[in-house]
Amino acid sequence: MADDLPLQLAGESMQLLGGRALLWPARNALFIADLHLGKADVFRRAGIALPAGGTRDDLQRLQHLLTVHGCRQLWILGDILHGPAHRAAWYQQWMGWREQHATLDVHVVRGNHDRQLPRAALQVEMHDDARLGPFLLRHEPQPASDAHVLAGHLHPQVALPALRRRFPAFWLRTDITILPAFSAFTAGMVPVLSPGERLLACVEGSVVPLPAR
Repeated sequence: MADDLPLQLAGESMQLLGGRALLWPARNALFIADLHLGKADVFRRAGIALPAGGTRDDLQRLQHLLTVHGCRQLWILGDILHGPAHRAAWYQQWMGWREQHATLDVHVVRGNHDRQLPRAALQVEMHDDARLGPFLLRHEPQPASDAHVLAGHLHPQVALPALRRRFPAFWLRTDITILPAFSAFTAGMVPVLSPGERLLACVEGSVVPLPAR
């Protein structure tokens, strides 16, 4: 196992990180998907008791990756929010984190949970689909004829029966790379692979390649 795994995507040298993120070293850019800020708060408002600290822990993991890799840009591939942008604890944690990283360029590609994003005032730059070099950044993994798509939305996971657990995973498809959900508080789906596709599990901060179909 390794903390990161280098690979070529669309002719660019990239790194899959065991911390559930994709790094583009040449651009000092970090890509994550499905942060789902405020998800636990939405559940608590619905009367479902959940432990606190999820947003704080996710932001600490994110800060570690940005610092270790010296990133200047952060791209969130949809679903930075989970629901209505109530001014709950997660909001104060995000704004405090944003203040600590005031020079970081934070971009968000709108996802299906981001309907309240324009009024959330999270100090981010918002996009629909965004083109960055040879990549098309979008939330849902729909192919493009002229770009390699980086996306999220599906929360891919792998099932490892020997460990009786599921782990978040990168799903490498033809001209599409689907990132795992960055939020630790998410369910997911185990993909049925087509020929040539691969899953790479994120296990305890390391990337574990699994055999291609």
